[in-house]
Amino acid sequence: MYTKLALLIDGEWIEETKAGSETVLNPATEQSLGTLPHAGKPELDRALAAASRAFEGWKRTSPYERGQVLRRAAGLMRERLDHIATVLTLEEGKTLAEAKGEITAAAEFFDWFAEEGRRSYGRIIPARVADMRQTVTQEPVGPVACFTPWNFPAVTPARKIAPALAAGCTCIIKPAEETPGTTLEIARALTDAGLPKGVLNVVFGVPAEVSEYLIRSPIIRKISFTGSTPVGRHLARLAGESLTLATMELGGHAPVIVAKDADVQRAAELSMAIKFRNTGQVCTSPTRFFVERPVYEEYLEHARAFVQKQVVGDGLQSGTTVGPVANPRRIAAMDDLIADALSHQARLITGGQRINASGLMYMPTILADIPEQARAMTEEPFGPLALVQSVDDIEQGLARANALPYGLAGYAFTRSAATANRISEAMEVGVIGINQMVVTIPETPFGGIGDSGWGREGGIEGLESYTVKKYVGHLHV
Repeated sequence: MYTKLALLIDGEWIEETKAGSETVLNPATEQSLGTLPHAGKPELDRALAAASRAFEGWKRTSPYERGQVLRRAAGLMRERLDHIATVLTLEEGKTLAEAKGEITAAAEFFDWFAEEGRRSYGRIIPARVADMRQTVTQEPVGPVACFTPWNFPAVTPARKIAPALAAGCTCIIKPAEETPGTTLEIARALTDAGLPKGVLNVVFGVPAEVSEYLIRSPIIRKISFTGSTPVGRHLARLAGESLTLATMELGGHAPVIVAKDADVQRAAELSMAIKFRNTGQVCTSPTRFFVERPVYEEYLEHARAFVQKQVVGDGLQSGTTVGPVANPRRIAAMDDLIADALSHQARLITGGQRINASGLMYMPTILADIPEQARAMTEEPFGPLALVQSVDDIEQGLARANALPYGLAGYAFTRSAATANRISEAMEVGVIGINQMVVTIPETPFGGIGDSGWGREGGIEGLESYTVKKYVGHLHV
């Protein structure tokens, strides 16, 4: 059911190295899924050389031909949906339905950028003098290094690999060691679709060692990282040393404002469904809920009723709606944040503890009346924890929503166009959902501000981030 773990370097699958290995665990059972080989300096050097060599041919491959490869890979991902989704659930824990949705979304990124690569347009600038032609073209930046986390092991790599390849770049990707199999299945689909060897290389290892080695290489001309803000700051400093371009999609602590004129039941049920998607382990997960006082208790009651219907268990089991957390670190984090909040007189609405069963199961938790000094209000929980406060009005909700340095996603529920406009203009985030909570699809730009990073993935912006602009001023003589 699981996949064969290996490195992919210059078209070769490497199952053993001298650099060591680690065990990949199933969070639902805490049992071993397989042994993952690490890349040492020789493997990283080989990957860099392969990406450099392959770039010369891939950038000259027409956008149409590059798109053909990406489309074929998307088709193979759909054909292999059941298998890849099973791999994803086994190693990450999310329900099989969520895993299938993620694989489908990842395939859509390849489809979108297969077409968008053909629209990497330049422009002609009217000249000041006769016989002068001024053009601007977009060219691939060069070999890129990408680093992705464990919570979305299909969509996050796809959001980086697809635009990089569509733009004509080659790529070395280091996915999370906790969830290697899903990205490897995507790489197999690309290889089987006819991707030339060396265009995509997949490596694993000690994260700090691999990232620093790749970023400091003069071969790498851009990095793209999704992960925590502290690690992002460190990698950005490394990239700055060599003036390497960087896209940083970092942490979040997404606010939700519920206006008193909202459909309160719908707002509660939808926001809780999205809150506990992937067990709350989502950078855009709604976390801080600011509800206008007249509908506060009604919102809490609808939220409690919805959450208590959820079934926590193995993601492969029929009927499971919330899977395990991905690793023991999340269990400890939930325990610490909840205990701290309760010590500050927060009100426990539901949940609040680990489920005494096999696997890393944690009860979906709602805390109300959270004081601002509780750590959970400033530290991203990245787990099954919703924090609900009452506010006097929309302006107070906005002030609290904007109180943190994070600025990735935000949400609001209201029937008023004026209120929706006010929130969309004043909330300091990169993406906002009003009366809905889908804030990233292939054709739209995604990214944050402040401590949530810089740059955009998805949309035309996602493709352009893998290109450089070249101006040519040609005087005909």
